[in-house]
Amino acid sequence: MQKKIINDPLNAAVETMEGFAAAYLGDVKKLPDHNALVRSDLSDRNTTLLIGGGSGHEPLWGGFIGPGLADAVVCGDVFAAPGPDAIFDTIKAVDQGAGVVMVHCNYAGDNMNFQIASELAADAGIETKIIRVWDDIATGTPDQPADRRGLAGCIYVLKVAAAAITNGAGMDEVHRLASLTRDRVRTLGVAVKPGSIPATGKPTFEIGDDEIEIGMGSHGEPGVRRQKLTSADTLVESMMELLLNDHDLAQGDRIALMINNLGSTTFMELCIINRHISAILNDARIEVHRTDIGSFLTTQEMAGFSISVLKLDNDISALLDQRGSGLVMNFGGAS
Repeated sequence: MQKKIINDPLNAAVETMEGFAAAYLGDVKKLPDHNALVRSDLSDRNTTLLIGGGSGHEPLWGGFIGPGLADAVVCGDVFAAPGPDAIFDTIKAVDQGAGVVMVHCNYAGDNMNFQIASELAADAGIETKIIRVWDDIATGTPDQPADRRGLAGCIYVLKVAAAAITNGAGMDEVHRLASLTRDRVRTLGVAVKPGSIPATGKPTFEIGDDEIEIGMGSHGEPGVRRQKLTSADTLVESMMELLLNDHDLAQGDRIALMINNLGSTTFMELCIINRHISAILNDARIEVHRTDIGSFLTTQEMAGFSISVLKLDNDISALLDQRGSGLVMNFGGAS
C-alpha cells in the first residue's frame, strides 16, 4: 500500500478542490454543492471556458483556472467523471450570456455527462459547445481520432481556447480554433511504476520492477507494448519514432513540446529525456518554438512521463504565447 498524506480517503477530491480554492486567494470561488471553481472576475457578455474531468490528475484541472486560462473547472471523484448536475450547475454559474465552451478528455463517462449537461443547458437557454480531446496515439488510429484517449495535450487545447476568448472571439470561433489545436496535438506516455487509488490504496496496475509499458493510459489502461527498462535515449527514440510517424511532421515545421511528469518522475529525468528529444527534432529540422517541462497531468504517484507534440501555425502559435496565468503554469512568451 502506498503512503499518502491525506485525511479521509473518501473526501480527498473535495478537500483537494478546497485547497485549490484557498490558493487562489479570492480570485475564484468554489460552488457550495459541487467540486467546482468559478472565477470571481468574469466579464459580462463574453464567451466563457469550462474545463473538467476526474480528480486525481492534479494539477489538472484545478490548477488551470485564471486570467487567460479557464473561467471555471468542474471535477468528479478520483478517476471519475463529474456528474451531469455538477457540470450543468457550473455552466449556469460561469455563463455570461455569450455561451460556454467546454473542454474535456475523451473518456466514456466524461463524454456522456458533458453531453447530458449540454442538453440541460440548451433547455435552460444556454448555448454550449464541447471539444473532446483525443491526443493519445497509443489508442485508435490517425483516421479514427475519436477512438483515442485524452492526455496532456488538453492543456494546449484549453490554452488556445482561453486566449481566443480573451481576444474577444465568439463561441464558434473559439470552438474552431480549439478543435484545430486538438487535431494538431499528439501525445504518447510511458509508465514505469503505478499510482494508487486513495480510497483503497491499491495500485492502478501491476508491472514488474524491471519493466515499463509504452502507451499506458492515465488510469492504467493497456498501452502499445510492455518491455524491459532501457536507457533514456533508447526509450525516447522509440517514442519519438511513433509520435513523428503518426503526426506526419516535415522539415521546417514548428512545434510546441510538452514533457509531462506522470507523478513521481524527477525533474532530472525529464531534462535528460528532453535532451535527446531536442537532438532528434534538430536532426529532423523541426523547430521547437516552446518547451514545457513539469507536472501538468499526473496520476497520483505514478512514475513515468508523456511527450506531447503540437504542430503550430501562426494563429495557434500566437494564441499559445499569449499571456495566461494559473496556479501552476504561466504562459506569456515562447520558452
